[in-house]
Amino acid sequence: MGFCPGNTGQPIFTEDFGSGLTNGPPLPAGSTTYNYVDGLPVDGSYTISSSSPHYDWHRITDHTPNDTNGKAFIVNADYTAGEFFRRTVTGLCENTSYEFSSWLLNLLPNSGCGNNGIPINVGFEIWDESDKQKLAWGDTGNIPGTNSPIWNQYGLVFQTLPGQTSVILKMRNNGEGGCGNDLAIDDIVFRTCGDAITIADGLDNLELAFCETAPASSVTLTATPDKSIYSTHAFQWQFSKDGTVWTDIPGENSATHITPPLTETTLFRVKLAEDAINLANSLCSTISDVFKVLIVPKPLPPASSGNIATCMDNNKPLTVNVPPDIQVNWYDAPVGGKLLQENSTSFLAPSEGIYYAEAVSSFAECYADSRTPLSLTLFELPEATDETIEFCEGDSTILYANITNVTYQWSTGETTPTIIVGTAGSYTLMATNPNGCESTKTITLLQIDRPIIKSISSEEHTITVSTKNQGAFEYSLDGINFQDQNSFKNREGGLYTMYVREKRGCGSATAEFLHLVIPKFFTPNGDNHNDLFIIHGADKFQYSELNIYDRYGTLIKNIRNAPFMWDGTFNNRALPASDYWYSIKLDHLEKRGHFTLKR
Repeated sequence: MGFCPGNTGQPIFTEDFGSGLTNGPPLPAGSTTYNYVDGLPVDGSYTISSSSPHYDWHRITDHTPNDTNGKAFIVNADYTAGEFFRRTVTGLCENTSYEFSSWLLNLLPNSGCGNNGIPINVGFEIWDESDKQKLAWGDTGNIPGTNSPIWNQYGLVFQTLPGQTSVILKMRNNGEGGCGNDLAIDDIVFRTCGDAITIADGLDNLELAFCETAPASSVTLTATPDKSIYSTHAFQWQFSKDGTVWTDIPGENSATHITPPLTETTLFRVKLAEDAINLANSLCSTISDVFKVLIVPKPLPPASSGNIATCMDNNKPLTVNVPPDIQVNWYDAPVGGKLLQENSTSFLAPSEGIYYAEAVSSFAECYADSRTPLSLTLFELPEATDETIEFCEGDSTILYANITNVTYQWSTGETTPTIIVGTAGSYTLMATNPNGCESTKTITLLQIDRPIIKSISSEEHTITVSTKNQGAFEYSLDGINFQDQNSFKNREGGLYTMYVREKRGCGSATAEFLHLVIPKFFTPNGDNHNDLFIIHGADKFQYSELNIYDRYGTLIKNIRNAPFMWDGTFNNRALPASDYWYSIKLDHLEKRGHFTLKR
């Protein structure tokens, strides 16, 4: 089984079994040993139909292209293998190679007969006209059922004998009848088989294209057979304007043909035979592939889709329209200039200006007379700069757009150039200029917190204040002189007011506190150094009282409205080294703590 390895001629015999909605007619007498039925064929019978008549066969159409209600040869194979179709084909040439082909289809789905349908298997045979010598043969092999109908083509190549001009085609059923082995046959064709023929110019081009504006020129074509079939070669060159009607070129019978100067599209091909006498007989010659010389018309300039005016952040491509097979190149000048982009109907320009689209044929260097100009205008965006602004806790502040000649849309819903806000966070402004271009500005509003005093501590002569929050704070004990440090050293005991303020004027805090210079220990050893426990600052108050206790809670010393001073004795007896506790009352203030007596 196989097909012509070279070029073939026009079909010299075709059987497509006709068309129509009614079955039949039966095949000519002698064509088959099967019985014709006008309906469903049983084993050993056939019909000619435009549809498959059995309910569980594939629903098919015939194979013939562009056929309306085309018919096929529908066969239900006999139980006994053997010949079921024969046809004599006449008018052939002796000593000539031919190709036979036919299309087959298994009518039974692969699910038919309980998934066990008999496959089709067809043998093809070509016999000489005496029906005594087999010229070619081959089998399809088993073709099982398929999910959907599938047409497959099979073929044979053979050569007629000397003195013989007809052959007999036979088809055999190689399988057995029963459930399955049901087939459709269509489009039986015989055509001459010759060498594969290549037509090319001197540069091995298989087709050419010239612009209509170029000077008319001739083309030298050479036909090269591959000598796979013919031992000798006779040529006849032909030309056509439409690919349908072909005309012999008188005297052009060699392997080379020089065309006249061409001003319109022309197709060329060559008929090939083993002998010149067979060139006039389509049954004895083959035809090469076509060499096309295309004369390309000059294209029109591209059709503009319109100029573009848009915002800088929304640049859009310039576009043009051209027919199929026309390419577009983009330039920066109406003539010459710099090539910016090739083969595209759209161009995204990098900046505003005028750009030019040029049309050129895809087949040849054939350019339009002029380029199409398109302009791009890019509108500036409103100049919007993000800001970060601070404001004092509890205050409100004004946010300024600082953009002119625009409309305003704040995230608060307001549409004025300024807005008043009093809450920290991000505020956005959409500014739109008269060209409809938009920019977004973000203002971040940060709150500056007022200071909150957390605690004030006295450590001997040092006063230290701490705040609950952080900030650019400064500190003072008189409300006039402020410092960055939160500690005040070398301070006499007494009643003070602590002032804490935010440096940028965002609030202040005050707190009154008692600063007593209370020693952590004293050493009553008679060396006149640190012999007394003395608390400074109590004299600043109208009422003062100091009570000193031992660790068991026994009152050791009580001093009221007098300097706070103790020598470490009780009932004129020196007390041992230990920790002692005190409580102090100064007007409405009270303080407790402990100290150490060292010996």
